[in-house]
Amino acid sequence: MKKIASFTVDHDFIRPGMYVSRTDGDTVTYDLRTRRPNAGDYMDNITMHSVEHMFATYARGGRLGERVIYFGPMGCRTGFYLIMRDRDRRDDYEYVKETLEKIIAHDGEMFGASPKECGNYRELDLEAAKREAARYLRALKEREEAGKADLEYDRQ
Repeated sequence: MKKIASFTVDHDFIRPGMYVSRTDGDTVTYDLRTRRPNAGDYMDNITMHSVEHMFATYARGGRLGERVIYFGPMGCRTGFYLIMRDRDRRDDYEYVKETLEKIIAHDGEMFGASPKECGNYRELDLEAAKREAARYLRALKEREEAGKADLEYDRQ
């Protein structure tokens, strides 16, 4: 059986950043890697769940919301997948940073934090989402400063 695209990338070289995982027609799957794989530092479920609620809500409700197809966590707990249509990589990258900034600045209730809105509403923490968003935004900016914001996986 053919390997899926995410299994063909050498995880020994992945560092926190944003990468193009695959392109299918007019859609792009982005690997929003918040943690280094296999390094023992994984998101806990509350953090992952909380970022999912906040990021998905802001991303779908923002200026590029009509292009967002999916946002959700990786099972390995080292990042998220974002699927966008129309393939404008630079704009999508800036949109991810804008969305993270909105999460960090959010002053209000956690999105979707009621039993009518979520199947596990008790495992949400706005401060955990803010911490993870700030951590990831720092990682993206560090890659930019290092000249590595090209959205391509590192090969070494």
